[in-house]
Amino acid sequence: MRKIIFTVAGLFMAVLAGGCRGDRKTAATPPNIIIVLADDLGFGDVSFYGSKTISTPNIDSLARGGVCFNNGYASSSTSTPSRYALLTGMYPWRNDVKILPGDAPLVISPDQETLPKMMQKAGYTTGAIGKWHLGMGNGNVDWNDTIRPGAREIGFDYSCIIAATNDRVPTVFVENGGVVGLEPDDPIFVDYEKNFEGEPTALDHPEMLKMQWAHGHNNSIINGIPRIGYMKGGKNARWIDEDMAGYFVDKVKGFIKDNRDKPFFLYYGLHEPHVPRVPNGRFVGATGMGPRGDAIVEADWCVGELIKELRRLDLLDNTMIVFTSDNGPVLNDGYKDGAQELAAECGHLPAGGLRGGKYSLFDGGTHIPLCVYWKGHIKPVVSDALISQMDIFASVAELVGGEVSDTLDSRPMLPVLLGRDLAGRNELVIENQGKLGLRIGDYAFMPPYEGPQTNLTGNELGNLGEYGLSNLKKDPGQQKNIAESDTSALSEAKKVFTRETDGFYRPFVEEVELK
Repeated sequence: MRKIIFTVAGLFMAVLAGGCRGDRKTAATPPNIIIVLADDLGFGDVSFYGSKTISTPNIDSLARGGVCFNNGYASSSTSTPSRYALLTGMYPWRNDVKILPGDAPLVISPDQETLPKMMQKAGYTTGAIGKWHLGMGNGNVDWNDTIRPGAREIGFDYSCIIAATNDRVPTVFVENGGVVGLEPDDPIFVDYEKNFEGEPTALDHPEMLKMQWAHGHNNSIINGIPRIGYMKGGKNARWIDEDMAGYFVDKVKGFIKDNRDKPFFLYYGLHEPHVPRVPNGRFVGATGMGPRGDAIVEADWCVGELIKELRRLDLLDNTMIVFTSDNGPVLNDGYKDGAQELAAECGHLPAGGLRGGKYSLFDGGTHIPLCVYWKGHIKPVVSDALISQMDIFASVAELVGGEVSDTLDSRPMLPVLLGRDLAGRNELVIENQGKLGLRIGDYAFMPPYEGPQTNLTGNELGNLGEYGLSNLKKDPGQQKNIAESDTSALSEAKKVFTRETDGFYRPFVEEVELK
C-alpha cells in the first residue's frame, strides 16, 4: 500500500503554503469532494470549451474559476468501463469490463479497492446519486427485495441511483438497495431475453409511442418511450422522465444538508444528455437544437443548483468540485429525436472538432471536458496536462491522507489536479469495448483492428486495419495518419503500448451489439 504521510490538515496547509489562497480556519477543515459525471457530454458541448450553440454558464463558472483541462480523458469511450475506472483506479480492460444491461451483476467486487472505500477510511461520509450502470446484485436480482451487493458494498454510505441507463429497464429509482415507491401487490419483473405476456412493446404498439426508436430500443414502453429490455409491474415506482433531473437534484441537496457538519464525498451521475433525452418542460426549446441541446441546458441547471446549495449552506469555500463526462458524444443513439439533423443545421460540433465520439478509439471517444473547482484554493488556470479520470482516486488520496495500493493504474497527481503542476502523464491507454489505443505525449496511437468503420450510430470506431498515428497538437482532428512518415514516434508508441497493455492486444475483437 502507498500511504500518504500527511494528515489532512497538514497536507492542506502545505498546499496553501505553495501559493494557493485561503485562511487558516478553512485550511484546518478537510474539504468536501464532489464528482459530477455527465453522460455522453462531448468536448464541444460546453461553452467554455468553445461551443457557440449551447450555453452552459454554470459549468463554465467551474471551469473559469478553477483548473480547466484541455487534455482530460476518460479511460474508455463507453459508460460502464469509464465509471469502473474512475471508482476503482484500474483500467477496465484488465477485467474485461463492457457495457452492462440493466439486470447485470455488480461489476466491481466488494473485495476490490475503491475510491469511496478510501474516502470512508479517511473519515468521510460517502454518497452516490444519479446514474449507476455498474450492475447490481449477483446476477439474479429480485427487484422486490433489498438488492445486494450494490453501492453500499463498494463503499457508499448512501445511494439513490438508477440501475443502468435511462433507456434500459428497470425504469425505477433504487435507494439504499430498495426500489423507491414499490407496492407489494405490484411486484417488478425484468427480463432482457423475452417479453412478459400481455405487455406492450414498441414493435407491437407503435401508436403508444411519444418518441420513436431508430435502432434497438423497441422493447417495453415506459411513459410512451420504448426501452431496451422487458419490464412488468411496479407501475407506481416507475420514474417520470421529465422529472428525473429535479428528483436527483433534491436528493443531492438532501445529502449535502444532512452531512454539512462533517466531511463528505459525493458521486453525482447526471443522466443527461444520454438517450432518451426528455428534459423538463421548462427547458424545452432552450437551445433550438431539440431534446439533446435542451438536455445539456438541463444538466447545466443541475450544476447550478448544486453550487447554489453549497453557497446557501456556506460550504462552497470548502468543497472541491470535479466536473467531467463519462465518454465522448453521440447524436443518433437509438431514438429519432432530431439530434443529428439539428446539430448539422446549427453548425454544432459535439466533439469540438475532434474525430470520433462515443464507441470510438479516435480522440473524440475519450477526450472529455474536465475541470476542478475549489473556491479560494485553486487559482484559475487552463492546463494542457494529460490526465485521466482514473487518476482522481490516487490524487484525492494524497489530499485526504488515504491509502492506495501500488497495483492501481491510478497515478497520484494532486499538484496537477490543483493546477500547480502542468506536466501530467506522458502516456495513457484508452479503450473502446476491448479495443486499446494509446495517448503518448502529443501523439495518439492506434494498432490495427479488423471490423466495420462505423456502428449504428454513425460514429467512427477506429478500426483502421493498419497502424494509426496522429500528432494531436498539429492535427487535433486526426485527419492525417503519419504512421509511415514519423517512424521514430511510431516505434516509441509501439514500445510503450506493448509495455502498458502487456499482452491484452488482439487484432480482432468482436463488436458489441448495440441494442
